[in-house]
Amino acid sequence: MTASPRDAEPGGDTPGAAHSGRPRRRRGRGERAMVPDARFSSYYGRPILKPPTWRPLDIAGYLYLGGLAGASSLLAAGGHATGRPTLARSAKLGAAGAISLSLAALVHDLGRPTRFLHMLRVVKPTSPMSMGSWLLVGYAPLTLAAAASDVVGRYRLVGSAATGAAAVLGPAVATYTAVLISDTAVPSWHEGHRELPFVFAGSAATAAAGLALVAAPVAQTGPARRMAVLGAALELGAFRSMKRRMGLVAEPFEEGRPHTLLRAAEVLTAGGAVLAGCAGQRRRGRRLAALAGAALLTGSAALRFGVFLAGVASAEDPKYTVVPQRERLRDREG
Repeated sequence: MTASPRDAEPGGDTPGAAHSGRPRRRRGRGERAMVPDARFSSYYGRPILKPPTWRPLDIAGYLYLGGLAGASSLLAAGGHATGRPTLARSAKLGAAGAISLSLAALVHDLGRPTRFLHMLRVVKPTSPMSMGSWLLVGYAPLTLAAAASDVVGRYRLVGSAATGAAAVLGPAVATYTAVLISDTAVPSWHEGHRELPFVFAGSAATAAAGLALVAAPVAQTGPARRMAVLGAALELGAFRSMKRRMGLVAEPFEEGRPHTLLRAAEVLTAGGAVLAGCAGQRRRGRRLAALAGAALLTGSAALRFGVFLAGVASAEDPKYTVVPQRERLRDREG
């Protein structure tokens, strides 16, 4: 027996028969019901949505590494074009390594490599999963070719073309996962569909900048420092704007382990951006750059894991499904 949304009251008991305090009406002359009317007072405690079964380490890692790869390709192209060879090489290697690990995490969660190949049987423009799969298939070989050419010092023309093509696809790789999870019914992901791509874009930029600050000499990290500051501003601003607009459904971001992770992400990202801005101006810039890079990399990872866990929490509590539905229904009726 299922409860009617009209009967569900926020803050009520778990589903089940509850005494209404009124006996049933007489069904006939002299006949009176001995059992009170049953009323379902709430959906709470009984999941409406099936929570995501994805492994947190695999899928949150997949979200993080894909963003790191996509933004690193942009930084690699910038370093290549402006005569910063060490910056370009570290970014190329970072992009190739990150996308390889990202694909490995995805395949590990799927269980068998053939399941990923099955997603390539069709091209469906309306499906983020389908388009994302094809995007990865096109992007990953480009990053590997760019990195290999740089390391061996041969096939420069091919390497340059691969670097440029990977940079073109990089922004889509960095943000399509936000579209992917927003396309689900998970409340705290779905309701954030407007701002979440910008949050992921900023997070990807800070991660790529962090890797470059750790790996490249300070003299060549100018683009990375600027990317760190701009990425942090975009990530933090878009995330706060998203939470304000989402209202009730933003609660999972402010509770439990997701709150701890997201608060750490905010502190690490803001602090890393400040240190990155100072790294090129002081004598101890190398140490500051390395510290800033570590903070930015860790902060970006904490954000992805926090967003993932908050989404799972929102799917487990029916409140975040039922209450927004009622509010939308009242708005339409009003």
